[in-house]
Amino acid sequence: MKYLALTALFLSLAAEPSFAHDIVSKKDKSKKAAFDITKASATTDGRLATFMMEVAGTAGSEKPKATGQLNGAKVESYVWPTSLDPATVGFDPKSGILALAITAHPDFDDTPLYDENQDGDPANDGKDWHSHWVVLTKDSKCGAGLKVRDVSPGVDMLPATAPMLPIALDSPGMSPILTGRTAKITVPVKGSEGISFDAVTAELQVNTSADTPLLCVTGVHDVASGDLSMPGIVMAEKE
Repeated sequence: MKYLALTALFLSLAAEPSFAHDIVSKKDKSKKAAFDITKASATTDGRLATFMMEVAGTAGSEKPKATGQLNGAKVESYVWPTSLDPATVGFDPKSGILALAITAHPDFDDTPLYDENQDGDPANDGKDWHSHWVVLTKDSKCGAGLKVRDVSPGVDMLPATAPMLPIALDSPGMSPILTGRTAKITVPVKGSEGISFDAVTAELQVNTSADTPLLCVTGVHDVASGDLSMPGIVMAEKE
């Protein structure tokens, strides 16, 4: 119920910026250190935007265990929900919350255009940390009340680099950097200065049954703001 309430607040947010720039969060020993957010920030040079998340432990040190099958496959993620319209990167306008994510999932690969581990096979990289744009929408069938929006490829708008799965997911191929306590990703996106954002660490799960969304947010490790109010503001890089 806690996260369902947060979801309701999340999806009703106005896109008005707050006076905060970075988001600072206290350490919480009850949370996994690799997902316990202590700070989040974002900057842009007008063409590229860089999103950063700092955690209490080592970023990227915990990944899901392989299940050997797609149904029930787990996904761990570092996510920046934003107030950008999904159309900014090629999804249907006003179709949900556009979020940038760094994810890892050993049971499937959803970046068919890229060979992240450079072994000559672009279809075996899911276990390595990689980037996505996703559109999140509310769904009570998911444990945390959110899902990656269901779509019909060829009917709904999708970016050119989308893997053409039946969800609003893009695989832009931007390499994330996870080192020490920091998770960081730089992506090409115009018009991001002044937009609001938050930072979330969460677990997702794949469901292949017809009566359940394909990709659900099943649990939230931490929310930088505490209430998904998106107090962060993307700032212009200082020259």
